[in-house]
Amino acid sequence: MKVGIIGGGGIVGSAAGFALQLGGIVHEIVLVDANADLADGQALDMLHGTAAIADQVIRAGGYECLADADLICITAGLRRKPDESRLALIHRNVELFRSILASIQTHGIKPDAKVLVVSNPVDILTYLADKDLGLSAGRVIGLGTLLDTLRFRSLLALRLAAPATQLQAMILGEHGDSMVPIWSSASVAGLPLEKYPGFTARVGEEVFLRAKTSGAEMIKKKTGAGFAVGVSIAEVIHAIALDSKRVLPVSTVQRGCYGLRDVALSVPTVVGRGGAEQTLEIELWPKELQGLKRSAGVLQETLGQVLAGR
Repeated sequence: MKVGIIGGGGIVGSAAGFALQLGGIVHEIVLVDANADLADGQALDMLHGTAAIADQVIRAGGYECLADADLICITAGLRRKPDESRLALIHRNVELFRSILASIQTHGIKPDAKVLVVSNPVDILTYLADKDLGLSAGRVIGLGTLLDTLRFRSLLALRLAAPATQLQAMILGEHGDSMVPIWSSASVAGLPLEKYPGFTARVGEEVFLRAKTSGAEMIKKKTGAGFAVGVSIAEVIHAIALDSKRVLPVSTVQRGCYGLRDVALSVPTVVGRGGAEQTLEIELWPKELQGLKRSAGVLQETLGQVLAGR
């Protein structure tokens, strides 16, 4: 499998490349970045480790190198300026993102290629990529709330002194303020979370709040998240490469799941060789379903503002 990472010189892009290198599943990794020297340096640094990990091709390149890529991961994005509104940042990122999509189209993309959107606002940009690239359903995927979900699980496990790999809980909806924790199906080693020793509603609320604000915490402490985002990206790409049919909370344009349409957000999604192959409408508590629909409304409002500003 050949993967191209746009924004590969940055913190998130290089972390994704390194996670894919360590996985040893992807055969070729191409880093594309506006700063060509930075991308080349990151690729060279990773290349030096190939002898100890796997026989992989790791290099920097331009958009022309992505024409035969099996998957293109877009991580490039802008940060908020002092006193800049969230919507203003969204407009600037949309402008950059559309220029990236135009470059992809100019140099060509395989008809069966997948596109994984990581840049923020990820749900808005996933919707735009789906519409602008014209790929078949399920081939454009946003990282969505997968990172939020991994944060949620790891922090819950820490609080409960439970094995993180045995804790199951999802966050759905927007990768943003309206995200929805799904308590109704949460469990530890198959045991209902609500009955697990040490868990209370208050503990749950405190852990969810920290998971929800972890992005801001990372920015304050180390300028931004990197490692866990890279792991999240690798999880999606490996599910596609191995056709593992993993159920992941990733963002796609909805076509009827939970009654939602024409908006990109995260619902339980089967991910395999075909990309986002199926969405699963698991039973939710009424308040969770209301939260999911409210999240869709928030995103549709923002999307309307973005499209009006085109």
